[in-house]
Amino acid sequence: MSAYPIALDGARVDAVIVGGGSVAERKARALLDAGARVRIIAAEPGAGVRALGSERCFIEARPFAPDDLSPNAVAGRTTLIVAATDRADVNARVADSARALGVLVNVADDPAAGTFITLATHRAGDLVVAVTAGGVPGVAARVRDAIASRFDTRYAIAVSALARLRRRLLDAGSRDEWRSASASLVGDTFCDAVESGQFSQELAAWR
Repeated sequence: MSAYPIALDGARVDAVIVGGGSVAERKARALLDAGARVRIIAAEPGAGVRALGSERCFIEARPFAPDDLSPNAVAGRTTLIVAATDRADVNARVADSARALGVLVNVADDPAAGTFITLATHRAGDLVVAVTAGGVPGVAARVRDAIASRFDTRYAIAVSALARLRRRLLDAGSRDEWRSASASLVGDTFCDAVESGQFSQELAAWR
């Protein structure tokens, strides 16, 4: 698989998940955590899925029907679809319908049948690192955890501070000053400075 990673703006994502078990719950939670709006269709939604019901998560407790993914049902307002039932034939129908509509689709039990896969993700504030490992999720999770052990809240704080500085300088029309600050603060020694605590002192010079 030749992967092309992208990062979607979660707040602009409208997702449809077909399935009501633990896999559907995990996918829904990840989307909701990113700010997405989620519609779940499941004949028997589990307790975990039912607990997700909210203004941004609408649950339809009924079997999937072909009309759920008709052009009228999803056109213009569905960003991606997840097939996460415990029946391969239903997941295949969901995938076929999504591809026919040109909508991104993830198939939980058959990743190759979809158009995207979800990655093992580590978040530290606005720092997001995602890993894929040739279809071996256990390896991706191990690598993700190794990354997470280093890139912790110290990096979340540093990234947040840099983002605020960038926004302040650009809003003030000081683009050249931001270029100078970025070159100074985000150089070869950035990681060492964050981990030693030196970064906060370096940043203070630009406030």
